Amino acid sequence: MNQADPRLPLATHPDEGDQIERRVRARRARRAQARLRAWREEVALLAAAALLALVMGIVGESVGWGAHWGWAVALGFAVYSLSLLVRLAYLARSLPVTWHRRPVWGLPGLVQARQRRLRRAWFRRQRRLVRLLKRYHHSAMSVPDAMVVLTEDRQIEWLNLAAIEMLGFGRSDIGLRVDNLWRAPAFTEWLAHGPETPPLEITAPGDEARSLSLRMEPYGSDRFLLIGRDVTALHRLQGVRQDFVANVSHELRTPLTVLAGYVETLLDTDEGQDPQMHRILSNMHQQADRMRRIVEDLLLLSRLETSQPDVELFEPIDVARLIEPILNDARLISGEEGHRIESELDDGLILWGVPRELQSAFSNLVFNAVKYTPAGGRVVVRWSRDERGRPVFSVCDSGIGIEARHIPRLTERFYRIDVGRSRSRGGTGLGLAIVKHVALRHSARLAIESTPGKGSCFRVVFPTDADSAPAC
Repeated sequence: MNQADPRLPLATHPDEGDQIERRVRARRARRAQARLRAWREEVALLAAAALLALVMGIVGESVGWGAHWGWAVALGFAVYSLSLLVRLAYLARSLPVTWHRRPVWGLPGLVQARQRRLRRAWFRRQRRLVRLLKRYHHSAMSVPDAMVVLTEDRQIEWLNLAAIEMLGFGRSDIGLRVDNLWRAPAFTEWLAHGPETPPLEITAPGDEARSLSLRMEPYGSDRFLLIGRDVTALHRLQGVRQDFVANVSHELRTPLTVLAGYVETLLDTDEGQDPQMHRILSNMHQQADRMRRIVEDLLLLSRLETSQPDVELFEPIDVARLIEPILNDARLISGEEGHRIESELDDGLILWGVPRELQSAFSNLVFNAVKYTPAGGRVVVRWSRDERGRPVFSVCDSGIGIEARHIPRLTERFYRIDVGRSRSRGGTGLGLAIVKHVALRHSARLAIESTPGKGSCFRVVFPTDADSAPAC
């Protein structure tokens, strides 16, 4: 099967393809004829130079100049070389100046034809490039996300229509520093850290009802692309969801309290001592208590998500002293399973934070380690500095471990790897979500490492300045 020539343009109809192929063949034939004609002209010029040398030699002998055939040949070649130089000089003078046809015969004509073809191809590439640039420019201007090209000095080099509408910039702002136009402290601090920082969610300048998500990506070798997305609708949906969860949880708290109270009363009566009735009432009390804990965790999680940390609530915390009661409760939870619960605590390492929130986060990590570690397993709780001087709280166990595909979703609400085991252990499915939000409120991050069958290690890594008072 004959393969199509890659240099041929694509045809949308068979007849059109035949016409294109005929045109290409005719063009190739014309080029071959031009090359043949140029070589004929050059051979003719060489023959004329040789004939001139022969005539000069014969004339020299006839007039008695002697045998000077060498000078005659040299003269012939000199005439040929001079004509070649004249043609090349004429060609060189015409190339950068004009596009009009100035026919040059002989070998320089081949150079001229080749130059014309290259020039036409260059013009075609330029026109194609201009069309592509216009198309890409139109596409970038039509993107619904705000896009701003920044130099290394954070000067605006280009922006699209969405950036003008969302960020309040204008065409006249090109060449100005973006942090001089938008002076929000959170934005200038985020901009100074460069593209390595996570996205920033901030209120749009001049429109407090609009929320933006900003991120910065490297663009070329010395440029940055600032991208802004309108997340107002998403924030509204999250607000509706959080309000719904908080309201429902609050409304469920009172009925559950009343229900649990009546069940406890029934358990203490004579009817509650009947084995069958006692089993039913015990199950009711257990499920009511589980629902109560879910409601409490939902209310706590809603508060963590919807409120900003109050600086007045921050205080210096002796974390080692805070952890000791948690370890005692963990030993009670272990009970007859006999887990080896060990601790390595730095008594002199103080942390600035909210005691109630940190106590909830640390207890969730420790209790989870005990619940998901087989009987006789080992749980190690550490509070110390890492090699970079950051305060780190870690809980490592020798439990069942977690597959890598589950780790990114562990902090989602009600996400469970083994639903049956989680419920039998009394888990609510909200513990790690609470840990993540408490860490975020303390400018920390939650790191999870796990190997199936060997155990897991959960670390809360605080910033290096977490042992000093936060700025008010």
